[in-house]
Amino acid sequence: MPVLLLILLGVLAGCGPNTNDQARAFLATYDSLVRKLYRVTAEANWKASTDVTDQHTGERIGADRAFAALAGSDWVIRQSKALLDRRKDLDPLVALQLEKILLAAAEYPGTIPDVVEARVAKEAGQSKILDGFEFCWDRAGDKCRKVVNPNQIDRLLVESRNLAERRQAWEVSKQSGLALKPGLVELRELRNRVARELGYSSFFHLQVADYGMTVPEMMQLMEAFQRDLRPLYEQLHCWAKYKLAERYRQPPPDRIPAHWIGNRWAQAWPGLVEGADLDDLFKGRKPEWIVEQGERFYTSLGLPPLPKSFWQKSDLYQLPPDAKRKKNTHASAWHLDRDQEVRSLMSVEPNHRWFVTAHHELGHVYYFLAYSRPQVPFTLRTGANRAFHEAVGDLIGIAARQVPYLKQVGILPAERQVDQLRWLLGEALDAAAVFVPFSAGTMTYFEHDLYEKNLPPGEFNARWWQYAARFQGIEPPAARGEQYCDAATKTHLSDDPAQYYDYAMAYVIKYQLHNHIARNILKQDPRSSNYYGNRAVGRFLQELLSPGATRDWRQLIQEKTGEPLSTRAIREYFQPLMEFLEKENAGRMVSWRESL
Repeated sequence: MPVLLLILLGVLAGCGPNTNDQARAFLATYDSLVRKLYRVTAEANWKASTDVTDQHTGERIGADRAFAALAGSDWVIRQSKALLDRRKDLDPLVALQLEKILLAAAEYPGTIPDVVEARVAKEAGQSKILDGFEFCWDRAGDKCRKVVNPNQIDRLLVESRNLAERRQAWEVSKQSGLALKPGLVELRELRNRVARELGYSSFFHLQVADYGMTVPEMMQLMEAFQRDLRPLYEQLHCWAKYKLAERYRQPPPDRIPAHWIGNRWAQAWPGLVEGADLDDLFKGRKPEWIVEQGERFYTSLGLPPLPKSFWQKSDLYQLPPDAKRKKNTHASAWHLDRDQEVRSLMSVEPNHRWFVTAHHELGHVYYFLAYSRPQVPFTLRTGANRAFHEAVGDLIGIAARQVPYLKQVGILPAERQVDQLRWLLGEALDAAAVFVPFSAGTMTYFEHDLYEKNLPPGEFNARWWQYAARFQGIEPPAARGEQYCDAATKTHLSDDPAQYYDYAMAYVIKYQLHNHIARNILKQDPRSSNYYGNRAVGRFLQELLSPGATRDWRQLIQEKTGEPLSTRAIREYFQPLMEFLEKENAGRMVSWRESL
């Protein structure tokens, strides 16, 4: 490597005095090296996630270390900084690439190689624990007599009416936190050390910087989201706790016990609205049909079919109980070469949740493909911001829930009548309004404290439940001491850290985009619209996605929707529901005590 660096520096030295020429020479060299190593690293991570073994974890560690050595090398940092010091002489697109490179270098600064290597190894080890974790339903001493998978836990939390069984399922879902806490403590220290090496206050600050924002600006935005949507959430919370109390024959609580809700973290509240559960309509369908219909949705808009390699190399379906391998069960989309090599990792079953999830994950895949073109530099082949990627997936998730689409493709019988208010209520509880307090509140504030305030390990669980009570009005079935680490059961704390505000921002962006598409392209009610087969929608999406990160995300939102980032669209979308809930909750105590 030292000889290679000397050669590279010599190339740069001969570029002449023109700053743009020097920058372009550096970028060409950087891209040629990173492009090859990026693919190797992605493949190693894919193997480690789809077949969890010691060997694959070791291969991931080796590849991640090699990538970190290049991306965070002293050469990369010095050259990027030197060129950005002459920003006024640089073309904007060139400067943008250098900024992205410097942000990536801050993740792996070569000035502290021992810390970087330790972080890479610890993250791989943490992912191995996460991906291979066995949830034990019945234990005899040190031996587990019955293992359950996340899909089984989720299904039970949606369907069971037995509170004792529900509580057991919820507590089983928290078992992974105990195994993951020690690694999370170590990773917090390692991540903060790498971030501070390049002048960031914490790892949280480093991640926020990718938006061109400060930590206070991001926290103020998350606070504004919650303030705007709190009235709707309070009405939903009130309606749900009375509904659940009736279901379980209990008095209405102040805060809702977490095991009453059909989601492990209460980030969605499925199964509460009669007539909005569509799982029965998927009986008899194969899991393959779910993903194939997702592709048909996109091709109906005029977008190209997925590459053959997607179908050959993706890992899309739940493993059989007797499978010899273990894999990550969290749905994800993968861009292995920042070109045409795209895949998805899912555990699809034939139900409505996976139908929407498959549409969502393919949204990521089509975003990858849209910006993988010669006009977009390799370094900028990402979303306009991280939230944009989630927003696009979630946007198609909204489209996949619309009644006209479900009827057109034969999922919902044409003669079946749908109560629009109950349909909106189901959407708000299962896929929208209840998620914002979790994402913008509980998760974001916990990770802010974890990294920015160095939250002591002895306070992890107390702080988590303080925020769940404050923002979500949720409490555990019984006191949860510091021997647990319920926050760590959320996979993102380990493998997608300090970025959960991405999802909150994505929820706001998706309704803003959907409102524009429905009203201005389709000329339809946003609550009952149909993208399927509309080429104008496809052209809008292609124009939105194809720039990648070459455009400022704020300008892109303003240009494509006619207004800056705003919660207006989501509030307008659910206004009929708000009026309905206010009548339903008349005379009830709305809101809850925010402190435990």
